[in-house]
Amino acid sequence: MGWMSDETGLNKRAANYVPLTPLSALNRAAKIFPDKLAVAHGTHRKSYGEYHARCTQLASALASMGVKPGEVVATILPNIPAAAEAHFGVPACGAVLNAINTRLDVATVAYIFDHGEAKVVLVDSEFLSLAEAACAEMEGPEPQIIEVAAPDHGHPASGRHPEYEATLASADTAFDWIMPEDEWESLALNYTSGTTGKPKGVVYHHRGAYLNAMGQVLSWRMVLHPVYLTIVPLFHCNGWCHTWMMPMVGGTLVCCRDITAQNIFDAIADEGVTHFGGAPIVLNMLVNSPEEDRRVFDHTVEVFTAGAPPAPATLAKIEPMGFHITQVYGLTEVYGPATECLWDHDRWGDLEGHHRAEIKARQGVEMPFIDDVAVMDADMNQTTMDGETIGEIMIKGNAVMKGYFKNPEATEEAFAGGYFHSGDIAVQHGDSYVQITDRAKDIIISGGENISSVEVEGVLMHHPAVSLAAVVAKPDEKWGEVPCAFVELLDGAEATEAEVIAFARSQLAGFKTPKKVVFQELPKTSTGKIQKFELRNLARDI
Repeated sequence: MGWMSDETGLNKRAANYVPLTPLSALNRAAKIFPDKLAVAHGTHRKSYGEYHARCTQLASALASMGVKPGEVVATILPNIPAAAEAHFGVPACGAVLNAINTRLDVATVAYIFDHGEAKVVLVDSEFLSLAEAACAEMEGPEPQIIEVAAPDHGHPASGRHPEYEATLASADTAFDWIMPEDEWESLALNYTSGTTGKPKGVVYHHRGAYLNAMGQVLSWRMVLHPVYLTIVPLFHCNGWCHTWMMPMVGGTLVCCRDITAQNIFDAIADEGVTHFGGAPIVLNMLVNSPEEDRRVFDHTVEVFTAGAPPAPATLAKIEPMGFHITQVYGLTEVYGPATECLWDHDRWGDLEGHHRAEIKARQGVEMPFIDDVAVMDADMNQTTMDGETIGEIMIKGNAVMKGYFKNPEATEEAFAGGYFHSGDIAVQHGDSYVQITDRAKDIIISGGENISSVEVEGVLMHHPAVSLAAVVAKPDEKWGEVPCAFVELLDGAEATEAEVIAFARSQLAGFKTPKKVVFQELPKTSTGKIQKFELRNLARDI
């Protein structure tokens, strides 16, 4: 018999096994940090004791409205305290949180209401007309609207629906939280912003959210009491799980309703912000901000950036401004970040400028809560780790979604072969660091040659007049496809199409050089991603 072969009586029981859930983090914080500032938004400043009480009242109110465990409660909210409270208050009554993108169109919101079968929706007054119009278009029962008034931001209560603060005030602060009996229970429902067809509903469980939040503390090298600025929308992968993370370290959540360079600099200077996450476009906004929008601060701000590979030119400019950038990578299906460009000081400590930025632009290695990240070929074999052989990023681990809601076929397809198929095309370096070359749909195939739009964009971003660049395929009779660049210039800067093409040609092979350059503002999603599908439509008609 082997060692420990007889495990009679060594069972899971109440004393030694508790389902993992991010709800436990706020329960603990309310007990050990009751007077510590938990949430700040202008004059709204709540301690952990008050934050917990408000989340409890929300849970109580939802339960009294008939919301049952396992049912869906939606939100249409910007990054405000109510959005943070919903991340705890909704699951505290056993419900599943569905945070909806505030920039979606009426038909899509109506579809999400119907598909998710939301019983209640918390709606900021700014987006009330969107919610009401979506309800009117629904096929099934409409959710009860609770209006979250924003009078300080020019959006007073309409009077047409129960108001959030009044709803909380009438609820029970002694409501007993409904904790999950099984950590696999659903916690959140997030709809992917699909560019074709209906959005898919990604389901998170309590275990994954807890491990993701806890693991990012390690990846971000966090100590107690950070001050975190909510730039990533809480409707985007639940703000990368950062709102669930803050109570774990007794941190302060600073809400940023409107994402502007001035608001970010003000928060850093006035609130002492130490951490935030955001797409590369946010870094670009800070780098190109006018002097009058900037504030002096004397500490280094830790930044997670993701959503698209950041241009080395942007990274080279922002770090000297007082920001330490860590490139992370993930998708809605993996709760937000899943890999990090873990910095190796022994190998890269002496790198500066462009060389340093090129390494920082890698997506990196798996975070602590991910079992494996690999780049595989079409037969799901590991590609050669030479930094050149392309394949698809595959992910396996505890922070991968349960699956797509009411869509078993798409779930099976996404999980074929025992890994989650990301749809992102990448190379893997000899040290296992992953580097994205493109989304599968963004690869440009010109005369049989694969062109990475990311590579061409990286070159264009070095042009002194360029603020943002996006490159897509333009149909071509001879080559099948050729690169077409859409360029947003810096304020006051000038450049011609010929100049930009010549600049690119000086650094790229001829077939990779854009054959057409269009100067315009680039269409973006609410999280700052450039909407390439719109640009592809434009390129077809040029």
